[in-house]
Amino acid sequence: MKKLILKIVVATFCLASVTSCNDDFLERYPLDRITNETFWNTENDLRVYNNSIYNLTLNDNATSILFGHSSGADFGNSIWFIDGYSDNLAPKDPRHTFYMQTRAGRHVVPTNPQDHGYKGWNFVRACNVGLENYGKAQIAQNIKDRYIAETRLLRGWFYADKVSKFGDVPWVEKSLNTDSPELFAARTPREEAMEKVLADLDFACTKLPDNWGDGGAPGRLNRWAALLVKSRVCLFEGTWRKYHGGTNPNKWLEEAAKASKELIDKGPYRLYSTGNPDVDYNAYHRILNLTGNPEVIYWRRYQLGVWTNHQQAYFSYTGGASKSMVEDYLCTDGLPISLSPLYKGDDKIEDVFENRDPRLRQTILHPQDAAKYKYHLADGRSYPRIDGMEGGFTTSTGYHIIKHYNADDMIGKAFGVAESPAIIMRFAEALLNYAEAQAELGKITQADIDLTINRLRDRVKMARMDINNIPVDPTYANDGVSPLIAEIRRERRIELFLEGFRYNDLRRWKQGRKLLIPTLGLRWDAAAIARYPKANIRTRVDPVSKKTYIDVYAGTDWAVPIFEESKHYLWPLPLNTLAANPALKQNPGWQ
Repeated sequence: MKKLILKIVVATFCLASVTSCNDDFLERYPLDRITNETFWNTENDLRVYNNSIYNLTLNDNATSILFGHSSGADFGNSIWFIDGYSDNLAPKDPRHTFYMQTRAGRHVVPTNPQDHGYKGWNFVRACNVGLENYGKAQIAQNIKDRYIAETRLLRGWFYADKVSKFGDVPWVEKSLNTDSPELFAARTPREEAMEKVLADLDFACTKLPDNWGDGGAPGRLNRWAALLVKSRVCLFEGTWRKYHGGTNPNKWLEEAAKASKELIDKGPYRLYSTGNPDVDYNAYHRILNLTGNPEVIYWRRYQLGVWTNHQQAYFSYTGGASKSMVEDYLCTDGLPISLSPLYKGDDKIEDVFENRDPRLRQTILHPQDAAKYKYHLADGRSYPRIDGMEGGFTTSTGYHIIKHYNADDMIGKAFGVAESPAIIMRFAEALLNYAEAQAELGKITQADIDLTINRLRDRVKMARMDINNIPVDPTYANDGVSPLIAEIRRERRIELFLEGFRYNDLRRWKQGRKLLIPTLGLRWDAAAIARYPKANIRTRVDPVSKKTYIDVYAGTDWAVPIFEESKHYLWPLPLNTLAANPALKQNPGWQ
């Protein structure tokens, strides 16, 4: 019934206003249906309408802002799988072709909007309809402002995502009809659009309540969530302008630093920790109910009979973590594997975990932990398992992911009715955003490092970062940034793995060339051939170590990736969109 009411509300807003008449009787509004004239009265009316806006983000990869997991048995879209666009994962299943195409630079101009792409404009219209009508409610202005702020946050965030992918965008601030001239307008220049985004986010950060009285349940976005969104958006824009070109990047970096610092200093959130460094990093990623978790700022709940998923069953479609990802974890002395005497090598997978950042073993499956995690429904098989091997979960790289793995969400459940939640925003990101913004501004201090990076490391009892003793990792010698910024970027990759950040990070840092590095997996030699019988793999000699590894994409369409600096940082507009509006121009390189 609730969903039906929401559909009725949204539908009625699309109708033209009822024509007025001098006859008193004809001026009476129908008592058996909701109309635009009768609806906007109470706070509950505004709440119900905004619920319908949130509803548009459910299972809708078009908005890509509150994106969680696809519903039911769908396999392609999950916040966990977005890393498939990047060098973190090695998807190989045909169902994830759109990830593989994009990361290999082999995507083409689509006929219609693609996943996570140039669609979702009905969402903007829904936001603008609300903003045109909230003022009619007969309630205090500060109450109206809460719902205005909520909608402006969602609208600004939506547009920031579209700008990040397409550059210039068609900014619209009112609800349009089929004959509205704005439907045929040119795109608003990026920097002008982002000023409007910033205005939306600033309003939200000022007018949203600190909490909605929901007890920390996954309900409405509060002011602290708005600050995190603002820091995320401003960090993207500031670094984009710094590395790609644009006016006043420091303004955006300062806004990112200010927003994240306010959240850190004044917000009610903190890192989740029970004092057990061996489990605290991944423990709360692997449970069903996150209500009251001190680190989680916003999450999507999935509940049997309401909204479910089956993402746990599709970890094999991620292909596993890449060799590049696994090698980025520091050794316990705080040095990269290229410099640390503690590194045991990778001749066998067990060696990879020795003397490494504890987050590695809480992210990638150690062979001894298969029983602990009841891996693949506690099937009792030995892991890892490589593509081609008989039975069990297999991966393309050999590096199985257990950061979010929860066997209990599959055991005894019918297909498509699992309930694993999706964490959309957590406090750790605020720490990383602040550290990076300060570093990019050239303002970072040891106190900043202790407030941010070292708090993350302390949770897992990892060696702390010393700003005066930053290792110079030859792996990042050609990135064009200071060793300190390189290490902050590494920390971000490690902490936020499989949370949907890496691809956007590479784009904003102008590090697309990292997608040209071959995607490799486990060390491959005579011992591996014996250990992994019937594995169906090809190999490559790593030019750095001169050792042989699984080459995930050898012999496929993605074997030789390309990345054109003048083209691939932005996505192409769909052909049908261009045909419908000749004023729109295609992005450079995609003509």
